[in-house]
Amino acid sequence: MATAVVLFVLYLGLSFILAPGASTPGVGLPTWPAGDGGGFLTMKGIREVSMGLVVGILLLTGHRRALGWVLLMEAVAPFGDMINVFAHHGSVAAALGIHGLNSALIAITGLLMLRETGKAHEVPASTPVPGVRPA
Repeated sequence: MATAVVLFVLYLGLSFILAPGASTPGVGLPTWPAGDGGGFLTMKGIREVSMGLVVGILLLTGHRRALGWVLLMEAVAPFGDMINVFAHHGSVAAALGIHGLNSALIAITGLLMLRETGKAHEVPASTPVPGVRPA
């Protein structure tokens, strides 16, 4: 699931950087920003790419506990996007179905990572290790 988060976030970021006009209608906001809003969309794209790179680096280097905490922190971004869509009277379906669902999935992935790494450290002393004879 963490790999899917990385790939999806990088895809979103590059979409906002390379084709902001094509990417914007799908986020649930009712109107295009007044004036030249392209700069803000590029900033959103850069935010998404940097978030994807952080998660990707932690995943590749095996820092699973840190990855769990970072995923929990990164779940705040789509949650904030959901609140932003609601605040600007955008699509409720997009707010909940895109941003809210993504936030929940990222948070669940982070919690699963933390749960997994917590259990990895809980090896009882009496548990026999395969291939090792007791002394």
